Formats: sequence, C-alpha cells, structure tokens
Amino acid sequence: MEVGSEVTKFKEGDLVGVGLLVGSCGGCRPCMAEEEQYCNNKIWSYNDVYNDGRPTQGGFAASMVVHQKFVVKIPEGMSPEQVAPLLCAGLTVYSPLNHFGLKSSDLKGGILGLGGVGHMGVLIAKAMGHHVTVISSSNKKKEEALDVLGADDYLISSDVTRMQELADSFDYIIDTLPVHHPLEPSLSLLKLDGKLIIMGVINTPLQFMSPLLMIGRKTITGTFIGSMKETQEMLEFCKEKGVTSTIEVVKMDYVNTAIERLAKNDVRYRFVVDVAGSNIGNV
Repeated sequence: MEVGSEVTKFKEGDLVGVGLLVGSCGGCRPCMAEEEQYCNNKIWSYNDVYNDGRPTQGGFAASMVVHQKFVVKIPEGMSPEQVAPLLCAGLTVYSPLNHFGLKSSDLKGGILGLGGVGHMGVLIAKAMGHHVTVISSSNKKKEEALDVLGADDYLISSDVTRMQELADSFDYIIDTLPVHHPLEPSLSLLKLDGKLIIMGVINTPLQFMSPLLMIGRKTITGTFIGSMKETQEMLEFCKEKGVTSTIEVVKMDYVNTAIERLAKNDVRYRFVVDVAGSNIGNV
C-alpha cells in the first residue's frame, strides 16, 4: 500500500481493507454523525463513479485510490481473504446488533436463513454470548448450523408445535431471506419489545397483521451494511473472538463458474476472488 502526503491514519506497507463504500458527501446529517452508509450521495466501491467521473471497479480492480476515511486497518494476524467477507456480510449483521444495543450476553436471537449473511450472523451472535437459533424452512442445513457453526438450536418454521413452544421468547430475529416470505411467523416468536431486523433485499411488498406488532410492542426494522467506525470495531471484535468466515478462494478465470454456482446456492458461504494471484492479462 502507498499513501498520499496528507494521509495520517496509515503508513506505507500497512495491510488494509476497503468495503462497499469509497466515498460520501461528508456534509449531510448521516455523514456528520459518522453514518456514511446512509448518505444519499455515497459512492459504491463497485458499479459506480467517483466524483471525477472515473468508474469504481470494486474487488475486480488490481489497485484503487481511496480516501483514508473509507479504509480500515486489518488487525495483525487476520488474512485478507478471511477479512473480505467480514467487510460485507460480517458488518451487515454486526451493525444492527451494535446499533440497537443487542450485544449483552444474556440475549436470545434467531437467524432466519443460513446463507452468506446468515452464517456470519450465527458466528457473530455466538461470539457475543447469545443463545442462537437458526430458523429455516427445512432441516437441510441443521447439521451445518449446529455442529459446524455452533448454533444452539434449529427451528423449522413449518413445525407448528415448536413454533408455538418458542412463541414470545426471542429478543431479536435477523431476517436474511432475499425473497418474498410471510413475516407473521417471525413476529410471533419475538418477546415484548423484540426486533425483527430485515437484511434481505426484496423488491415486492411484505405484509403482516398489525396486532402482532401492537400487542407486544414489537419492531420491524432494517439496517444497511455499517459505518466506517463500526467496520473497524467489527474487525477488532472478530480478531478478539476468533471469528472467521467460511470461504472458497477462486482465481479470476473461475469467476463465471462461481457465478453459475452462486445461482444454484452452491457455495459455503462466500467466494473470495484472488485478484493478485490471478493472471489477469489472460482472463
């Protein structure tokens, strides 16, 4: 890594990371509150343009120039390939737990959906000391959830008896499903003041019966990735607790195959592209 003459946070040779954002306006209310991810003029690290009109190229770039505000230092001992998913999926689940004060060790949480974000939800919530239940529509990932990721329980949402037994018992549920689905089953599991935190990007309206919210003073909410401050905090937390993501490292010449496998949900749980180790000139 090289640094400009006015950079104060980093020095040449530091191991650093860049997540989903590489810029924001710097003057709006979210920016002033260090919540840059909610700036209306934020600049994505991919499929976007810098203020000078140049395109951002994200993780496929061999190099990039980024303002120090949007760079985080990778803690010593953490490998870049392990950090890469933490800057997206890891931050996505850490931020709501942090923002809503859901970090104390006596909480009971649910993770709805066990994909890239969901598996990080299990790992981070467990590292905080929570009792974690994976909620799914089938038992296909039960062994993985309990024996590999360390979840405390596994709940099949169509199991009426168990759903009734666990009603009004969860402090929060992180909903990672990216497709349309009913919210009532999750709302019924929440205790008084429980929070249903929506993480999946869904482009069709979601519906629910309002009494389920009113009777238990429950909340449906959502968050978007996390701030730069939270990003650094999350990395330090993962280093301290030994949290690592489950990844498969691939070269650039495998990207098209990786995309095909993603479409089939054939990945545990994130692909990481080794750009530096790829012969980009021949791709």
